[in-house]
Amino acid sequence: MAAAAAGGGAARGCGATSFQRKAAGGSRLAAIAGTRPSVRHGQLLLSSGLPSLDCVLGGGIAVGTLLLIEEDTYGLYSNLLFKYFLAEGVVCGHDLFVASAKEHPDNILKELPAPLLDDTYRNELGEEGTAVKSEDFQDSMKIAWRYQNLPKMEASPTSSTKFGHYYDISKRMSPELFQSIKRHSFYLHEESSLEPKMKACNMNSAYARLLQSIQRIIYQEGFDGSDPQKKQKTILRIGIQSLGSLLWGDDICSSDTPEDIHSLTKFLYVLRGLLRKSLSACIITVPAHLIQNKAIMERVTNLSDMVVGLESFIGSERETNPLYKDYHGLVHVHQIPRLNSLICDVSDTKDLAFRLKRKLFTIERLHLPPDLSDTVSRASKQELAGSAKLLSSGCGAMAIGKRHLDF
Repeated sequence: MAAAAAGGGAARGCGATSFQRKAAGGSRLAAIAGTRPSVRHGQLLLSSGLPSLDCVLGGGIAVGTLLLIEEDTYGLYSNLLFKYFLAEGVVCGHDLFVASAKEHPDNILKELPAPLLDDTYRNELGEEGTAVKSEDFQDSMKIAWRYQNLPKMEASPTSSTKFGHYYDISKRMSPELFQSIKRHSFYLHEESSLEPKMKACNMNSAYARLLQSIQRIIYQEGFDGSDPQKKQKTILRIGIQSLGSLLWGDDICSSDTPEDIHSLTKFLYVLRGLLRKSLSACIITVPAHLIQNKAIMERVTNLSDMVVGLESFIGSERETNPLYKDYHGLVHVHQIPRLNSLICDVSDTKDLAFRLKRKLFTIERLHLPPDLSDTVSRASKQELAGSAKLLSSGCGAMAIGKRHLDF
């Protein structure tokens, strides 16, 4: 000990200090697989499973927030976004909690799209990428000159992507990928026999049972931070399908004056409290087009962090309209969260549309033909003017001022 003390005195005599530089360990939250901190507000982000949707939402879905998807008329495309979110959780090794009253969660997981993890898988989309490039070249020859210099949204696979993955919707995910993750399911028809322990005031019993299951998973698995000795932290991805429909025992979709008008809003209020204090993120699909009382939908929107609506062209006049021949529907961004700031992170792109290709579902900037004299009739011109007003109020509602499409 004397030699050590002498050595320490000699070191201090040579100008050394007792302060040591800490090893660069990084943030504990940033080390969670499948996440990254936002460069704008510092919040931890995770991917929605669709890189183009992440771009629209300001980089991804923040941990502890709720993403609400307004279903399209037939629920085809909203169901794809729901599966993308869950598939991304499987690839990143996150825990899953899937709740549904429509179909069994096990059947939903069996239909998740296959991931494109390396170059060998990306080669399968070679034809798709070539088609995208040829379409972009043709669009550059047709669209107005002022659109050519605008930045394009990421819609095709790139080898430099490190956050978020791409998926082939024509193939199913391999069962081997599910072996390394924990799956929790809530099927209402199996849970209906259990009486909920959570006594919620004037809340639907199905919603109370669902909240009880989510709360139990968060506390037991340590997602609330109560177990600091846990070896490796991960994220809990919660997916709830067609919330508010008749299958959940709620009558807001069948009556203008439901028995309990506040049942769904109370559920969302309690759910947000659970998400805020846990390492979790939630996606909910809601049949907004079936809700009779629009005041209820406004409350649901205010209780959600992010709200994205899908408007499908199936069964509408736009399906055969040459103006929208390259797209299958419109994307309306109704709400973006304000995280650690007074304003939200708004994307530069306001007019968005989606299309379903053979292997990919993409969200892209809406391009309409600039010269309408030889391509469409006068009625189509009037519809275009109405569409411009709808897009500026729907997709661009977050922007300062409303800009109409100018031709």
